[in-house]
Amino acid sequence: MSLTPQHPLSPGSTIGILGGGQLGRMLSLAASRLGFQCHIYDPQPAGPAAHVSRSETNTSYEDTEAVLGFAQSCDVVTYEFENVPALTAKTAANAKPLHPNAQVLTVAQDRLTEKTFIRDKANVPVALFESVDSIHDLKRAVKKLGLPAVLKTRRLGYDGKGQMIIKTEADITKAWTMMNDAPAILEQFIPFRREVSVVAARSLNGETAAYPLIENVHKNHILHKSTSPAQDDDGRAQALAINIMTALNYVGVMATEFFELEDGTLLVNEIAPRVHNSGHWTQDAACVDQFELHIRAIAGWPLGDTAPKHTVEMTNLIGDDVDHWKSLAEDPKTFLHLYGKRDVKPDRKMGHVNRIIG
Repeated sequence: MSLTPQHPLSPGSTIGILGGGQLGRMLSLAASRLGFQCHIYDPQPAGPAAHVSRSETNTSYEDTEAVLGFAQSCDVVTYEFENVPALTAKTAANAKPLHPNAQVLTVAQDRLTEKTFIRDKANVPVALFESVDSIHDLKRAVKKLGLPAVLKTRRLGYDGKGQMIIKTEADITKAWTMMNDAPAILEQFIPFRREVSVVAARSLNGETAAYPLIENVHKNHILHKSTSPAQDDDGRAQALAINIMTALNYVGVMATEFFELEDGTLLVNEIAPRVHNSGHWTQDAACVDQFELHIRAIAGWPLGDTAPKHTVEMTNLIGDDVDHWKSLAEDPKTFLHLYGKRDVKPDRKMGHVNRIIG
């Protein structure tokens, strides 16, 4: 029987999660609150998600026979990160419902495809951009967009990796050398007033729900702090995010990141087809959190209440920040979330804290 709001997934069913990191861990914890079991597929054994899940499969994403067996053991399959190989997603989708759908990954895994889809299919504004496949393309794109501009790899970049700001023409050769001839995209540099995001969900029947606007602060290209509800939230960002989700026929939780300009204009920076770091604050806002919202959406359940009762500030614990867990746990308005990672490394997300500030 296919999943629909009229025939939702029953408690006791198994949800498969491709990926075994901290997002998978928090999805599994949310699923268990609703009475579901989780099966993790992760090439690395005993990761953060496996610690709190019923079962795990540990083999490569390219092992299609293993992926097929994994999917067949589940009632619905989802993923915790957007770089799941396309063949892996399609193999899983051939066996059981996959949400979000595999086409979403095709769009989100390539910055050029993503920006083009958002602009042309969803009719949502983005910064000007040009495709770059050679240094000659880059010089042409610089003339068209002007400087400064940002050169990014089309695939696999995250937390500031795989990108460089080109400030002068003298930076062009260095920037292209850094790309190692990988397909790239040049984007107009945006002098934004602030970075904001929207975390929203779309259900099997097209029902949508969104949290208030989130204001984000980054350090060294890694998200440092998120606060919500943010000031000056007029609902425009939520409407734009839902436009994109509808165009993708999306099911589940998705984050949409925006640049907000001085005049209030919103430009989409990127989408993340999954639960998102900037939505962690929802865990302690006295509403349905983003992880439960995602599970509800992919299981065909009602989405639930996304209206927070508190203003919450989320701070990432990066590297040895996690060593302060004891003092953080002593604050009565602070809620500590640790990911159970074995090794502390610089720039590695080890956990986060949510503080009630209003």
